[in-house]
Amino acid sequence: MSILIKNTRILDVIEEEIKEDVDLYIEGNKISKIGKNLTCQADTLIDGRDKLVTPGFINGHTHLGMSLLRNFADDMELKTWLEDAIWPIEAKLTPEDIYWGSMLSMAEMIRSGATCFCDQYYEMDRVGDAALEIGMRGILTRGLIEDDDKDLKLEQTRALYQNYHKKGNGRLRVVPSPHAIYTCGEDYLKEIISLAKEMDGVINIHMSETIKEVEDCKKDHHMTPIQYIESIGMLDLHVIAAHCVHITEDEMDLVKNRNFYPIYNPTSNLKLASGFTPVQKMLDKGIVLGIGTDGDSSNNNQNILEEMHLASVVNKAVTMDPKAVPAMEILKMATIHGAKALGLDESIGSIEEGKLADLVIFNLNSSSFTPRNNLISALCYSAQEEDIESVLIDGEFVLKDRELTKVDYKQVLKEVQECMDQLLQR
Repeated sequence: MSILIKNTRILDVIEEEIKEDVDLYIEGNKISKIGKNLTCQADTLIDGRDKLVTPGFINGHTHLGMSLLRNFADDMELKTWLEDAIWPIEAKLTPEDIYWGSMLSMAEMIRSGATCFCDQYYEMDRVGDAALEIGMRGILTRGLIEDDDKDLKLEQTRALYQNYHKKGNGRLRVVPSPHAIYTCGEDYLKEIISLAKEMDGVINIHMSETIKEVEDCKKDHHMTPIQYIESIGMLDLHVIAAHCVHITEDEMDLVKNRNFYPIYNPTSNLKLASGFTPVQKMLDKGIVLGIGTDGDSSNNNQNILEEMHLASVVNKAVTMDPKAVPAMEILKMATIHGAKALGLDESIGSIEEGKLADLVIFNLNSSSFTPRNNLISALCYSAQEEDIESVLIDGEFVLKDRELTKVDYKQVLKEVQECMDQLLQR
């Protein structure tokens, strides 16, 4: 299959600009040519005169199956929220619940322009099944908590890697994922580090999300959380580190030249009152950040465009600096820097010849983009989900003219509601 988009605009996150009046030729699953007045023969021709093409957005941290718990438990602090509300009902979730919950989350992400995710949950084979069906790219990480089933969970991670890693034409990856340093003891963390080295050398973990986590780590280990994971060898890996709300400047200096990638989750951090991630300080030190929604019960949606908007404005208020974390930095977090954080920047994250065709097509004939003063600003400060006309993943339309192409959206909504109704009766 080939697609030619004529006379369009593209967001170039490498050059940090909008390129005007260019043609984009997609052949198979890759971007084949970018230029002016291309005459390539294509199966599908798109008039791009009133459109803007961006790289697919990357949701660097989420818990997809939790969409069933949207608006279920709110207005609580993290420990109470987890232990008293979330974990008890999660124990009743079935694999089928998680499949449909994940499918709904992926539908939400696609409709808001996300083409890739990093998910930490369980029953991850069913999450993988949903991703294969709807056509998404993603990293599957089975959340590992130390309990009586800790060894079984490691085996489940190995089996997941064997059965789903690089499936779907390479769209899926599998990464080991300790939940956090406060739910895994040191020996168990070291086992997970060893497992990660057996695989591709990547690990995914919640890190420094709350003050309590930091203070407990200091009390137990006489170190801050990032100093602690360095002491056990985790920083020798590629670390996807969700949150990093309470990272210190000393820790920033420790990781700035390492493969350590914080994932910024502004809505979840605000809603759970975890604090304000020092995003500008990390940027100033050259640290590469991604951005994520977190799960539906702490956000409460998977709208990556909304997350980008919040991230682009809240840091200005926190730092009392209107120049802090400008729109282009947020767009990089959601594209090329998010791809680097997940170890995928050689294949996705920017619109370049030879890269995979994971793309979002915005319709500029909307109030959000009118007048067309600054399209980079518009993407962060005014763009809405309904402005997204189409989404391609791996060169295929997964959303076309605002309709999902591979699943029945209304059926997904129906199935999720039925799953939740049954869950509440268990």
